[in-house]
Amino acid sequence: MFSRKPKPTRMQSLDELGPMLKSGKPVLLDFMQVGCSPCQVMDGIVNELAREYGESAHIVKVDVGRVPGAIEVFKIRSTPTFVLLSNTTRKATKKKASRNGQGSSASSALAPRWRTTGLVKKDQLRRVLESNGAANRG
Repeated sequence: MFSRKPKPTRMQSLDELGPMLKSGKPVLLDFMQVGCSPCQVMDGIVNELAREYGESAHIVKVDVGRVPGAIEVFKIRSTPTFVLLSNTTRKATKKKASRNGQGSSASSALAPRWRTTGLVKKDQLRRVLESNGAANRG
């Protein structure tokens, strides 16, 4: 009778990212911390996105105080910070290729496709998810 509403995944370790990226779905990371007022404002929006895109994207909350290495790996300076990771391939630009000294860069799988900090409108988060392959089921 009652269906469970999809909720954002709460990350415990950065090792959890591997299977998410292999699934081919975009991964939206919400770097937050307990007691952060802007994080609490964005909490409701992130929960709504998880309900709307739960099947076609991974919506993940990362408490920077509880996930070791998250601050260093993603260079988090303030919260909330949103990072979108996706496996969709991007065409390497000439500038990037010459900088790397190679034609196709297979840098890190953790290279973000999009990143922002602070309060973000839900519409902007929707556009980013949909432009990276997520489908709204709501």
